[in-house]
Formats: sequence, structure tokens, C-alpha cells
Amino acid sequence: MNATAIATGFAGTVILPCMRRAVGYADLLVRDIPAVQFTHMPHPTMNHPAFCLGHLSLYPDRICTLLGRDDLVAPIDGWGALFGAGAACVPDPARYPARDVILAAFRDGYDRAGIALAGAGDERLHMPNPLEGRIRELFPTVGIAVNFMAGAHLMMHLGQVSAWRRAVGLPSVM
Repeated sequence: MNATAIATGFAGTVILPCMRRAVGYADLLVRDIPAVQFTHMPHPTMNHPAFCLGHLSLYPDRICTLLGRDDLVAPIDGWGALFGAGAACVPDPARYPARDVILAAFRDGYDRAGIALAGAGDERLHMPNPLEGRIRELFPTVGIAVNFMAGAHLMMHLGQVSAWRRAVGLPSVM
């Protein structure tokens, strides 16, 4: 996480520290997973770490956009189709970027989101959520959507990686 960003407002002082903690948890979860095991599926319905971290790598750009920081958006070609909601997770290492590529994208994305959060004014959080569809229904303001993406959504998928660890015989990181 970007340690030089000076936090202001609710996003910077409340949401950002929690997101940083979740990203630190992600680092603990993946640090001892060998690259050859990153796409292993111990059960056909269990998402592997490559998919979970790749999927999560899509959300920092959404956070930046919601917070009005399009200058921080850096999408990776093809990742939306590969990791987006509804994409199939398959145990095929050739289908996914390498472990280190996924982890670098994940960390870079959340560093950029951290910059956006640190500088977000409270007035921005109260704006209506501009995203269309169910996400607007569930999260009607920018702040609610950003809080979900930077917290609950992140931890939901990291929980999948935690369960995956146990299923492949790796120990708890807590």
C-alpha cells in the first residue's frame, strides 16, 4: 500500500486502513502458495487463488472511477472477460496469467485505490452511485459502493482463498 498518501475524510481515515489490512491478509494467504499450485482446484466448485486474486484485481479501477480518479485507472486487456463476475474458474494454468503477474496487478491496483481513498472528500461519498444495474440498487451511494468493494467484497474472496488453503492442506495464516 502507498504509505505516502495522506488520508483525509471518511474514506481515508476509516475505509483505507481496513482495505490496507485486507491487502496485508491477501499477502499472508498467498505467500507460500507455489506458482504451480495457483490454479489447482481441489473441488470443481472451488475457485482457485489465481481466479480470486485476478477477480479482485478488477475492483481497484472501479473504486478509483467512483472516487473521480480516472487518472489512476489502469485496466489490463482481457482481464474483465477472464476474471469478471460470471466468468468460469477452471484448473488450467495456461488460461491465466502467471502467479507473479496476478499478484503484481493485485498489489498495484490496491495501491492506486489507496491513493484515491486517501484523497476522497466526504462529499464524493454521498453522491449517487453512477454504476448501473443491481450494484446501484444494492449500494445507492458512491461511499456505500466503495466501502463494499474495498472491504466486504475483498474479504469475501480472500475467504475463498483461505478455504482453498485448507482444502489443499496448507495451514491457517492467522
